[in-house]
Amino acid sequence: MAKTQISGFRWRILALLFMATTINYMDRSIIGVLAPTLQEHIFHWTNAQYGYITEAFMFAYAIGMLVMGGIIDKLGTRIGYTLSIVIWAIFSLAHSFVTKAMGWIGFAVARFGLGIGESGNFPACIKTVAEWFPKKERALATGIFNAGTNVGATLIPLILPLFVRNDGTNWRYSFYITFSLSTIWVILWWRTYRRPDVHAKVKEGELNYILSDSVKETVQRIPWGSVLPVKETWAFAIAKITDSVWWFYLFWGSIFLHDKFNLQLKGLALPLIIIYLMADAGSIFGGWLSSTFIKKGWRINKARKITLLICSIIIMPVIFATQTNDQWISVLLIGLAAGGHQAWSANVFTLVSDVFPKKATASVVGIGGMVGAAASILAFFALGHVLDNSTKTGFFFAFLIAGSMYLICLLIVHLIMPKMDPLNDDLKHAGRE
Repeated sequence: MAKTQISGFRWRILALLFMATTINYMDRSIIGVLAPTLQEHIFHWTNAQYGYITEAFMFAYAIGMLVMGGIIDKLGTRIGYTLSIVIWAIFSLAHSFVTKAMGWIGFAVARFGLGIGESGNFPACIKTVAEWFPKKERALATGIFNAGTNVGATLIPLILPLFVRNDGTNWRYSFYITFSLSTIWVILWWRTYRRPDVHAKVKEGELNYILSDSVKETVQRIPWGSVLPVKETWAFAIAKITDSVWWFYLFWGSIFLHDKFNLQLKGLALPLIIIYLMADAGSIFGGWLSSTFIKKGWRINKARKITLLICSIIIMPVIFATQTNDQWISVLLIGLAAGGHQAWSANVFTLVSDVFPKKATASVVGIGGMVGAAASILAFFALGHVLDNSTKTGFFFAFLIAGSMYLICLLIVHLIMPKMDPLNDDLKHAGRE
């Protein structure tokens, strides 16, 4: 009887997170899909210059993760998330105004602004999930909204060849589309979102269910600086170093397929779609798996870490992506690794809401995201210069690192945080999980 009183408005909120994350990744992945075309036919960048463009985004993303995480915790998800997407919509449109005379510098400036705005997406999403879902559903909810990353990355290679030619004609239209979608989302979010405890459409049964496995929190803010010295913050940050691998697939994957198998824009569409569909399945699978373990009675610590171990093993075969002359074997290896990464990511994000008070989640996610972005900047700087000298060697070492990094990071995370003890409002251990 009590079960029938639990409404499902939280899933509507989750649908908005999924939509925003999809748009977010459409914006991010445009440059990766267009890169071989723009590099060869329009702007004639070197690999090092393309590396500078991606580094500009990652540098801004690193700064933005720290700033936006704190802003979202301070202003709340409704206002903070709106601010984030308005910034990224404006700078997404700015890409379409870059001319040949501006060259790679024009793109770097536009990518920098985009990175500042887009850095708010995941802190806002994780905070929203913590506010709207009980712990036993958070990994699944995170996996679902995180699947938007792959949907967005899948839609771009599917849509772009419909109006962008292999010689780059009409490339500016790509950014008109994402700007329009972002504007629509802002309107929907502003009309729909409130916290569950003050939302008119949330019934008492659903609110009690959301709070069923969480400790009641005070309204007092936790300063950003307070979470910085906490060891659990850095356990999460270490796990987020693997973001550099995902960014590598997103920004350099099409260049690898172009250089290795001579694929042009239209030829890249199906391989990239396959990779990101596999990533999509991985995101949902990873969230479902750890949630299933918890429902079977496993402790949260065991459920999350065993799932992360499974993900690490699934990812390892990508080491051999450069060792085959069959493009489809290479595509499937990258797709398997991308799926493993997204399953990993869904559970890593959930670690934050498992351990930290809800009002600190955006700040912690921001710190972790900054570390992941910083690792990406270093990796892309090195990769761009190595590729200009030796494409074969550069991609071999890139995939070698991509396949082995997860097990190393998981070991370090376990050493730092062997037990996932929830923290109270004072960031002290509230009880053992």
